[in-house]
Amino acid sequence: MTAAQPSASGLRRSLRRRHMQMIALGGVIGAGLFVGSGVVIRTAGPAAVISFALTGTLVVLVMRMLGEMAVAYPAIGGFYEYNRLALGELAGFLTGWMYWYFWVIVVAMEAVAGAHILSVWWPTPAPWQFTLALMSVFTIVNLLSVRSYGEAEFWFASVKVAAIVAFLFAGAAFALGAWPGVAGGVGHLTAHGGFMPNGIVPVLSGAVAATGFYFGAEIVTIAAAESAEPERAVAETTQSVIWRVLVFYIGSIFLVVAIVPWNDSVRMARPYVSVMEALRIPAATTVMSVVILTAVLSALNSGLFASSRMLMALARRAEAPGIFATLDARGVPVAAILGGTVFGYVTVVMSYLSPDRVFAFLVNSYGTVAIFVYVLIAVAELRLRRRLEREAPERLRIRMWGYPWLTCIAILGMLAVVAAMGVIPEQRTSLLFGAVSVAVLLVAYALRRALRGPTASVYSGAGT
Repeated sequence: MTAAQPSASGLRRSLRRRHMQMIALGGVIGAGLFVGSGVVIRTAGPAAVISFALTGTLVVLVMRMLGEMAVAYPAIGGFYEYNRLALGELAGFLTGWMYWYFWVIVVAMEAVAGAHILSVWWPTPAPWQFTLALMSVFTIVNLLSVRSYGEAEFWFASVKVAAIVAFLFAGAAFALGAWPGVAGGVGHLTAHGGFMPNGIVPVLSGAVAATGFYFGAEIVTIAAAESAEPERAVAETTQSVIWRVLVFYIGSIFLVVAIVPWNDSVRMARPYVSVMEALRIPAATTVMSVVILTAVLSALNSGLFASSRMLMALARRAEAPGIFATLDARGVPVAAILGGTVFGYVTVVMSYLSPDRVFAFLVNSYGTVAIFVYVLIAVAELRLRRRLEREAPERLRIRMWGYPWLTCIAILGMLAVVAAMGVIPEQRTSLLFGAVSVAVLLVAYALRRALRGPTASVYSGAGT
């Protein structure tokens, strides 16, 4: 079977190694890093580096678990199938729908965010027109083929990676006093109240807030079903997640707090632009706006891909309407893509008609849902690993480190994040709305069971 031919699932294995590598890299570098990190820094001070390191460690562990399961069970829907296989029908149902929900909200949010950036450059069109245009363009990109999605993501991720690498080199040169024209150094690490000016509690709350910034790295395990070399691609990308987290997140946050005063709220509203201004880089605002727009469009593109594949996986398990399982002649799940965009369009409309109610609820709930998904992934790995060691040890070509202790520590860490949300005032709303979303899914599952009985699988799911 060649890369362009369909797999047993009907999907085309058109994604090359370069696509998979950039999908993984792009999944780590989101718009939240460039914009939202300032919120964490204003709370924790320079110790925000620790906040991102704590959360990054959890993400590294989860990605290692995903790598182990993805190589052992390459499947459409990735961890949806793993959770279903390890934990049962309810866990699979919750995982699939929570993940779909997360990404369709991201699609809407990024479309709105992209429209705001474009409105600054071209103020004549109304923001909703830009939003509609962005949604339409990326719907078409995803409808063309999985290769068109991969190609778009390759170039978006290339811009983000090039930007963050250039930022790291320039920032490091400044910190070492080697940047021309300005006096460098890392004095801001301790100059304004010390490295941890507000104590340990803001550092821990910052770790909670930073959790959502990392979400997206797991997309590569979903894309594996449409990769020409699924096992190799997943193995390589999950192995490299450690240095990506260390370099891109922790390294860049370290440079931000070293170069810019953490207690300058104006500059921390756009931390990466402020660093570039400190380095006296011409047109810093415009350059970073282009990078942020690229990150936004990358998330929009990936959101449509991830949500459609998850909806298709749900449909193949009869946990969503069967039409979403269908593929066209090019191996594209057209109905599943359109299904996600319809909800996305509705959410975009709500962002303009009801920004303080409906849209606020959606935005506040989706981050907590992401944490719930990661917890279920870790619990699934804990159980599947035992089964693999007993029944098919030859499939364990990638192994979770320190099993089962590190897996248990990761689970406890993520549960601690959820518990912390209950005691941190700024996070309580998100936890409440996330819990409401999960409760709605539990009711939906109960109703589905009552009306249709247990799931009748229409697809084996174990492999592509």
